[in-house]
Amino acid sequence: MAAVPVWSWYILGAGALREERTGDLRVRRRLILCLAGCATGMFAADESALRLWYRQPATTWTQALPVGNGRLAAMVFGGVGTERLQLNEDTVWTGEKRDRSNPEAAKAVPEIRRLLQQGHPAQAQALADRAMISVPRALPVYQTLGDLVLEFDGVEEHSQYRRELDLDTAIASVRYQAKGVNYRREVFASYPARSIVMHLSADKPGSISFRANITRLADATSESAAGRLILTGQALPKAAPGERNTGVRFRAEVKAIASGGHMESSGGLLLVRAADSVTLLLVAATDYRGPDLAASCARDLATASRAVDALKAGHIKDHQRLFRRMQLELPVDPSARALPTDERLRKVQQGATDNDLLALYFHYGRYLLIASSRPGSLAANLQGKWNDSLRPAWGSKYTININTEMNYWPAETCNLSELHEPLFDLIDLAREDGRRVAKSYYGARGFVLHHNTDLWGHAVPIDGARWGVWPMGAAWLALHLADHYEFTQDRKFLATRAYPVMKEAAQFFLDYLVPDSSGILLTGPSTSPENEYRLPSGEKAVLCMGPTMDTEILRALFERLIQASETLGIDKQFRQELTAARDKLAPLKIGKHGQIQEWVEDYDEVEPGHRHISHLFALFPGDRIRPHATPDLARAARVTLDRRLANGGGHTGWSRAWIITFWTRLGDAGLAYENLNALLSKSTLENLFDNHPPFQIDGNLGATAAIAEMLLQSHSGEINLLPALPRAWSDGKVTGLRARGGLEVDLTWRGGLPAGASLRPSSGGVHTLRFPPGVRIKTILENKQTVRAEPVSATTSRLRVKAKSTYTFEFEPNI
Repeated sequence: MAAVPVWSWYILGAGALREERTGDLRVRRRLILCLAGCATGMFAADESALRLWYRQPATTWTQALPVGNGRLAAMVFGGVGTERLQLNEDTVWTGEKRDRSNPEAAKAVPEIRRLLQQGHPAQAQALADRAMISVPRALPVYQTLGDLVLEFDGVEEHSQYRRELDLDTAIASVRYQAKGVNYRREVFASYPARSIVMHLSADKPGSISFRANITRLADATSESAAGRLILTGQALPKAAPGERNTGVRFRAEVKAIASGGHMESSGGLLLVRAADSVTLLLVAATDYRGPDLAASCARDLATASRAVDALKAGHIKDHQRLFRRMQLELPVDPSARALPTDERLRKVQQGATDNDLLALYFHYGRYLLIASSRPGSLAANLQGKWNDSLRPAWGSKYTININTEMNYWPAETCNLSELHEPLFDLIDLAREDGRRVAKSYYGARGFVLHHNTDLWGHAVPIDGARWGVWPMGAAWLALHLADHYEFTQDRKFLATRAYPVMKEAAQFFLDYLVPDSSGILLTGPSTSPENEYRLPSGEKAVLCMGPTMDTEILRALFERLIQASETLGIDKQFRQELTAARDKLAPLKIGKHGQIQEWVEDYDEVEPGHRHISHLFALFPGDRIRPHATPDLARAARVTLDRRLANGGGHTGWSRAWIITFWTRLGDAGLAYENLNALLSKSTLENLFDNHPPFQIDGNLGATAAIAEMLLQSHSGEINLLPALPRAWSDGKVTGLRARGGLEVDLTWRGGLPAGASLRPSSGGVHTLRFPPGVRIKTILENKQTVRAEPVSATTSRLRVKAKSTYTFEFEPNI
C-alpha cells in the first residue's frame, strides 16, 4: 500500500507546547497530534521531525554532526569503541595584524586605470598583480583547535545503534546496546555556560570505562592533572610564504566529573573505570581575547560546573528561545522519516523527492546560524565554525564577494536578527585597516575592503589581481546594516551604528569613482568577481572598469544612505553629493543575447557557466530588478540565468543557492523548486553540509534564505505573500517569518493560494500587501476589530498598521 501524504508539524514535535498569540497575550496550548491518512485532515508528528539520524557512526568528517555556541564548536563522530570530537574555537587563527600593503600600489593605480581605459586589460591585470596585491600575497587562516578522543573498553560488539542531532534541543546523541547494557552519550555546546558538554550514561551501574586524551595535529602539547586534560599551543602558519611564524596562542581544558567508579589522570590521559555516569566539560581560550588563558579557562569551568541536568536545561532554554521563533508545515509522506537521513538523501540523489527533507534542510540552516554566530562571537566564516584542518580550503576566511554575505541572508527573514551582530562587529573591526588602505592605495577618504578579510580585519587585496582587486566588500557589507534597520526599525541602531559605517563606505567611492568620456561614473580597477571576459581581439582578462555588479551595489548603498539621511534629518549636503553621484552611475544594460550585461561593454564570457552570477545582484539580494516594476530587466535576468544554467552554472553549492533566490524573485516557483532539489541531490553531504566542494556553510544558509523567500518577500515597499510557492507545497503553514518594516508574519495556504495571514508590527506604518491572483481579502481583524485595507489593484492592498497590534487576514477565492 502506498504511503499517504499527511500533515507534518516541524519545530515542536508530538505533544509539545505551542505558543499562540492573541493580541498582546500569549496562550500556551497543548497540541494533541496523531498519525492519520489525508482523509482525516489531522496533523502528524513524530520524534524524527527535526532530527538528523543515522544507523552507524561517522567514519569521515562530513558524516559527523555539528554542535556550536558561536565561539566553540565540535563535530561529533559517535563512535562505539572510539569517540572523537573535533574541536574549534573561533579565534584560533594563524598570523598577526600587520601592514600588508604593496608599496607600489599608489603609483600603479592610475596607470592601471589608463591601461584599462585604453583597451589593454591584460597589461593592466599583470601590473595590478605585481603592484596591488598584498605582501605577503595571502592572509592568515582559521585552524582547528584539536581533537578530544575517548577510547572505550570492550564495547566493539553492539546493537540498536542510533546517532542523531536534534535541531530543536541542539543536542547530538549516540545510543547503543553492548553486553546487555544500554549506553547513551549526549553532546551540546552551551552558550550560557560557555562550554561544550558531553554526558555519558548507562542503565547499569559501573558500566562506563574509558581513557581520554586531547590532541592536535601540530604545534601543541597535551598534559593531564587533577581530573583534567589540558592542551596548549599556538596556531602557526603552514606553507605560507612571507608570513612570520606566529599566530594566536590557545589553551583548552577538559574537566571530568564522574559519578561512581574511579578516575585518575597521568601521562596526558584521563582514565575512568567503572563509573555510573561521567560529564566532561570542555572550555577554551586564546590570547586574542585576553592574555591569561589559564584564568579564562578557570572562569569558564566555574561557570559550567553545575549539575548536568541544569546545564542541559539552561542550554535548551537558550537555544529554543531562538530556534522556536519559526514553524514550517508542509504535506509530507511520513514513511520517509522511518529512514535515516543519509538513506533519504541517497534517494533524492537517485531522483526521488522528499519535501520533508527540504523542510529539515531549512531548519538545519537556522540551526547552523544559531550555532555559529552569537553575540560576542566572531562572524560565521566560510565553514561557519567547523574546520578540521591546519590549512583549510581558502583559509576558511571571510570571503566577502558573496560567501560571507550569503551566510547572513537568513538572519533577518528567519527571525534571528541578533545573530547578525557578529557580522557588524567584523565590519567595525576591518574599518581601521580599511581606512588606511583607502588612503594609501587610492588617496581616498572612507574605508575600503576587498574580496577577503580575516580575524585581524585586513583590508588589502590578496591572492592575485583576478580575485583580489575588487573594492566592493565594505559597500556590500554595509548594506547588511541597512537591512537590519529595515527589518527592525531600530532608529538608534540606524543613527549610531549603521549610518556611520554606510557613510564611510560611501565616502570612499565618492573619491574612487572616475568619469568615462560621457560623464558616467565608473569604479575601477575592479572585477566582476572571478569571471573572465574576452575582447573582440581575443584578449582575455578579469580586471575592468565599471563592472555591472559594482554599479548595482553602489546604487543600493547610495539610495539607502540617502533614505537614512532623510530619516535622521542629518547631512543634507552629503545627501546632495550622493544624489548627484547616484544619478551619474551607469544604467543596467541588456546585451546582444537579451541578457543583463555583466560589463559596461557587451563582452562575451570566457566561461558562460561561471559559478558567480554577480551582475544579477540587482535581482537578489538587491531589489532594482522586479517583475512587476521592471519587466524588461526581469526578462533579461531570466535570459541570464537560462544561459548560465545551460552552460553548467550552479555546479557549486553556494552558487545553486543563489540561483534559487533569483528564481524566487522572478516568481518562478517551478524553477526555484527544481534548483532546490538539485542543491540537495548534487551539492549536499551526508550530514547535510553544503558541498562546494569542499564543505562551505554558505550554501546551507543561502538555501534557507531562499526557502523563506519562496514564502514571503518584502522589498520595494511591498509585502509579497507566497511569491514563489511550488505546486508540491500546495498546502501548508509558516509562522514567525520577518518582513521589512518591523513585521512578523504568519501564513497559511490551501491549494497553492493564501487562506490566512497574521501581521504583528513592531512599529506603525503603511504597508502594501501583494497576494497571488485567484484570491481576495475577505476580512481583516485588528485585535479582533474589523478594519479595511485600501485596494490598489486586483492583487494588492494598502493597510496602515499600529505598533504591537495584531492584524489577522482571511482570504477567499476571487471568483
